[in-house]
Amino acid sequence: MILIAVLLALGVLTAVVGPRLLTRADWPDREPVVALWAWQCVIVAVLLCCALSMTFSAAAAWHAVGGQVFATAPRAVVEAYSPGTAGVWAAATAVALACGGLWSAAMLVREVARARARRRIRRDRLRLRVPLLPGEEPDSDRLVVLEGELPDAWWLPGSPPRLVVTTAALRRLRGRQLDAVLAHERGHARARHDWLLNCSSALAGGFPQVPVFAAFRDEMHRLVELAADDTASRRFGRLTTALALVELNEHRGVFGPGADSQAEVPARVHRLLTPADRLTPGRRLWLTAVASLVPVVPVLVAFVPGLRALG
Repeated sequence: MILIAVLLALGVLTAVVGPRLLTRADWPDREPVVALWAWQCVIVAVLLCCALSMTFSAAAAWHAVGGQVFATAPRAVVEAYSPGTAGVWAAATAVALACGGLWSAAMLVREVARARARRRIRRDRLRLRVPLLPGEEPDSDRLVVLEGELPDAWWLPGSPPRLVVTTAALRRLRGRQLDAVLAHERGHARARHDWLLNCSSALAGGFPQVPVFAAFRDEMHRLVELAADDTASRRFGRLTTALALVELNEHRGVFGPGADSQAEVPARVHRLLTPADRLTPGRRLWLTAVASLVPVVPVLVAFVPGLRALG
């Protein structure tokens, strides 16, 4: 069917053009939340193209599937989606895409299981090093102070999430810098960035030869940090947040003459210290609306024959 070929071509086009437009634009660093949404819309559009292609190719190849897909559709709609001479090509396409879908689901389940196992191990270790206080509930939302020689702070996803800060960080961070670090970590927890990271890692791990999924994973890891930085800077200032980042990461050797100028932490500090003009609310809304329409395109393409038949 021509429709199946069009959907597959649309998926490939979205997978190629979408990442290029997003990585070459300068606004994602200024508006990481909008960029996160735009990347998710691109990936959803690609997956929708594959899912719709699989559905229609399976309906064209096997009457049993077609009967379920078009069970309540008028006769004119069924004829508009008539398989014609699709035959073996449609069956092979449906099987290949179904295998890809099952593999994606398996990778996601594996990634979530691994993340939960890692989180359980880290929570058990944390419980051994910092036991509960008398009368404290085991699942209470609390700030955990951990004995440590290196300044560090992180969050443990879960219900509820745990914020962990080392004693070295408490000694090194001054005043509002500690508040900024905690606000950064709480920003991760409130936005549930762990789900974004798990999904992107599952797609990239399951399909290592597909560039769009690798780019999606890398950008998710970068943009969630920028979004959390903005959460902290809105409350405690960009300079305070930048200084907190320097204090937490100076011992890692990421600053100085021998450090990589393109490393993540120096780039984040530079972004905070040299803020560019933010997008106007109107343009931010426009970008969000355009990104939201991307997944709608394959749905509209899929329903065009049915709409024509009804018209």
